[in-house]
Amino acid sequence: MSYIDTKYLNILSTQLPLFKKKGENLWNFRCPYCGDSQKSRTKARGFVYRKKNDLFFKCHNCGAGTTLGNLIKHVNSKVYDDYIMERYRKGVKTNNPEPEFKFNAPVFPKKNIFKNLKSISELPKSHPARGLVEKRNIPQERCADLFLCPDFYEFSNLLVKNKFPSLGCDHPRLLIPFRNEDGEVFAYQGRAFGSEQPRYITVKLDDNADKIYGLDRVDKTKKIFVVEGPIDSMFLDNCIAVAGADFSKNLIDGELVIIYDNEPRNKEICKQIEKTITQGQTIVIWPNHVKQKDINDMIIAGYTKQDLEEIIKNNTFSGAEAQLKLAEWRKINA
Repeated sequence: MSYIDTKYLNILSTQLPLFKKKGENLWNFRCPYCGDSQKSRTKARGFVYRKKNDLFFKCHNCGAGTTLGNLIKHVNSKVYDDYIMERYRKGVKTNNPEPEFKFNAPVFPKKNIFKNLKSISELPKSHPARGLVEKRNIPQERCADLFLCPDFYEFSNLLVKNKFPSLGCDHPRLLIPFRNEDGEVFAYQGRAFGSEQPRYITVKLDDNADKIYGLDRVDKTKKIFVVEGPIDSMFLDNCIAVAGADFSKNLIDGELVIIYDNEPRNKEICKQIEKTITQGQTIVIWPNHVKQKDINDMIIAGYTKQDLEEIIKNNTFSGAEAQLKLAEWRKINA
């Protein structure tokens, strides 16, 4: 990402209602394509985010997704001309021919399957579903892409015919979209708010796709962390979740660090860890002083993101050392 990109995004910011920087390489504002909510002028569901070395735009209301250049062009053609000319003078590469300045039109998904659902960030603070999400300390910027699904079985049957032939007692669930590298939904997971079983239900819209969460955010040029659940992945940078997929498969190209749940008494998890080590993967063996089962529980218990990053860094192993640490982990916690 060049300084030119951030410079022109800031220039454009005066024309983007409710523009604010939400985090490192993440900006939020009302979508200039759909206008965002017409009922509430305080809703802002357009985001500019970094992917690899470029900035992209995504709206979680209408589903619009495009490059920063196309966003600038849509909002202000004069600023766009200045932006392209400065990039050209500085020799910044783009994915489009220059200096003809031909850019692809914004890409819109075929349909927004969540258009009738409210995101968690849209719910009033008094809503119990929002309260449960906030209680788990899920990062605020992720709540725009988490939805309340009041009737999960009925909703799923609209997308996948007869997915749940016997509806039984339908109930609301937290809906977590799985997006591919282009930001399009290929699956989603419903997490129970209460004691409903099963606790997690994952529905695939593309039978050929592996159930991997976070593909729209991952940078394959950097170290990639792999956890079991989508919510756990929200607390680490450059992290994906397998959501029931096989850890032993070649999940994604890149340097992977596999992070299992902290359950040394779970024979199945220990068996999977041993298999992963044998295959030459790099894994994390949680130290004895960490008692919580998973990353979200650790966050709730008071660990910070920086704490977790330090623990993971100091407890990452492979090969014979990983086998030794696994044996110690199982013995200490037997």
